[in-house]
Amino acid sequence: MEQMSLLLLLLLGAVVTVPLGDRLGLPAPVLMTLIGIAMAFMPFVPNVDIPPEIILPALLPPLLYATVQRTSWRQFAANRRPIFLLAVALVFVTTAAVAAVANAIVPGLPIAAAVALGALVAPPDPVAATAVAGSVGLPRRLVSILEGEGLFNDVTAIVLYHVAIAAAVSGTFSLPEAFGLLVLSAVVAVAVGLALGWLTIKLMNLLGDATLQVGLTLLVPFVAYVLAEELMGSGVLAVLTVALFLAEHTADADDVLGRLTGRTFWDIVDTLVTGVAFGLIGLELHSVFGTADGHALEMVGWGLAIVGVVVGVRLLWLLPATWLAKRLHTRRDVSEEIPTSWRETVVMWWAGMRGVASVALALAIPLETDDGQPFPGRDEIIFIAFAVIMATLVFQGLTLPWLVRKLRVRADTEAEEALERDLAVRAAKAAKYRLKEIQEVEEFPEEVMERLQRAAYDIGARISPDMVDEERREAYAQRAERFKAVSRVQREMMSAARHEVLSARSEPGSDPEVVDRVLRYLDFRSLR
Repeated sequence: MEQMSLLLLLLLGAVVTVPLGDRLGLPAPVLMTLIGIAMAFMPFVPNVDIPPEIILPALLPPLLYATVQRTSWRQFAANRRPIFLLAVALVFVTTAAVAAVANAIVPGLPIAAAVALGALVAPPDPVAATAVAGSVGLPRRLVSILEGEGLFNDVTAIVLYHVAIAAAVSGTFSLPEAFGLLVLSAVVAVAVGLALGWLTIKLMNLLGDATLQVGLTLLVPFVAYVLAEELMGSGVLAVLTVALFLAEHTADADDVLGRLTGRTFWDIVDTLVTGVAFGLIGLELHSVFGTADGHALEMVGWGLAIVGVVVGVRLLWLLPATWLAKRLHTRRDVSEEIPTSWRETVVMWWAGMRGVASVALALAIPLETDDGQPFPGRDEIIFIAFAVIMATLVFQGLTLPWLVRKLRVRADTEAEEALERDLAVRAAKAAKYRLKEIQEVEEFPEEVMERLQRAAYDIGARISPDMVDEERREAYAQRAERFKAVSRVQREMMSAARHEVLSARSEPGSDPEVVDRVLRYLDFRSLR
């Protein structure tokens, strides 16, 4: 019962921290972590008692699926080079550097356990990075790279982690076997993701109803993750694959209700699960401080050393990697999104925060090896991992908005406005062309045709008023004012109608189902 109460408190905090963070100028994930830390020091707050093996499958699938909804396969394909440099190469480099330092400074820590530590602190958290980066108004290309890095680096890091843990537990290691595991994990994950995506599309067509379709999308990421893990594949890559597949193959321009319902639903899921995940990070301080009993200062020193390695390696890698990406971009004229200045590179460096994946991997370290001995350095690994998470998530998360403002890194609003104008023109032309096709087969009164032609023109003007010249813009503004006045009156009329129908629910002899059906019709009319 205590754990349920704790979960409800975290869910409440996830909702409250969004508007509170906006007022305080703090990203909601960072604020939720601070709340978790504060709760961890309250004596009446119970310890978190969640089995480590269910943290990853419970939290990662919905978070990753929601993140993929905001991107597309084209972005991944265009940014494959910077994503590879960050997601794969940087994870290997960070893991190696952390393992070397940890093996040297932590007494009795074997190399396999040190590699496990390196792997679990290597991947920046995609949820933390995109949530914080999105809230400070970064250029879209930087957010795209951070999303791609965050989504793919978990795959690499988790496979490295499992290989290192297996070596530490069994006492044996085989490089060909480890490479084979990596390849097998990727192949199985992609196969599971594609197969499940195809099956999901068939089921969606069978279900038809938007509510049932959205409910199915909630189950899909969990099924993809668990099924891939059961088949020795990467659950993270399977979720990524199925999410990208569905985003490319389920887009129906006329499914307005399904699109609005799905977007709203996943926004809610994203907010709640993100809040719980980062609240748990703060709450886990209960168990972390317990591991430092007796030699806390020494372990703090180790933690600070590894924090320096993680942060320093990222900067030292990003500088040449960004330069190389620019050279290849210029030479081959590849359409990819890369940092365009040293300021953007510095922001990308500072946005490399660790989060829920590192927490879950740290807590999932086995208690014993195969021969019954305690896992070597487990307490030290957990403490150092949390030192890295807290230093990067809290300190970097709190200072990232300040750094962005100081370096004057801003979203490319001119490019976004240009794209918006282009889309407005294309939308208006498509509407006019379709109207012309209809005119050829149907006849309408002249006043109706004038109204339809004006409506086709207004489609583009409403999206981007800058697409029209000054004279037309003024005429459109006048029509828009009249439209607003009419819309306001219509909204008040519909509101009165809804209030009247809703009041019938409490009248004697009234059938609530009939009332709800009529109310739903009025809601659809209001939405239109």
